[in-house]
Amino acid sequence: MSRSMSRDREPSFTIPLVANSQSTQAPQLEGEERMTSQTFRDLTVWRKAHELVLEIYKLTEVFPKHELYSLTSQLRRSAVSVPANIAEGHKKAGLADKIRFFNIAQGSLEETRYYLIIANDLRYGKTENLESSLDEVGRLLFSYSRSVRSRLRT
Repeated sequence: MSRSMSRDREPSFTIPLVANSQSTQAPQLEGEERMTSQTFRDLTVWRKAHELVLEIYKLTEVFPKHELYSLTSQLRRSAVSVPANIAEGHKKAGLADKIRFFNIAQGSLEETRYYLIIANDLRYGKTENLESSLDEVGRLLFSYSRSVRSRLRT
């Protein structure tokens, strides 16, 4: 197998079955109970990002009607983009493609963070728990991306 082909082959990733949601550091991927991810739904980072989307939809239900096509829509779209890009990246065969989609998810996560700041400043709802969830998803996504990136270098 040529060197370039070995870089692009589908890696076998392992993920923790349960994420420690109270951790302040990136999750440790070594030494935890593991399973091989078969679909994106197996990924803790995807599940946490999906939960975040559901909570953001609940928050935006109470936004003023005049925000429906502006902040409500933008916040929902940026939030949905996070697990969607994780899912798409998970299925990509090439490691560089995987990393690119995870990087897009990270960008969408930060965009979502900004929209939550706006919502909080406008007093449209309580965002503290969502900001905490954003931090958790960010740590998980960083760790997962780092794991994929390390396989690209080998």
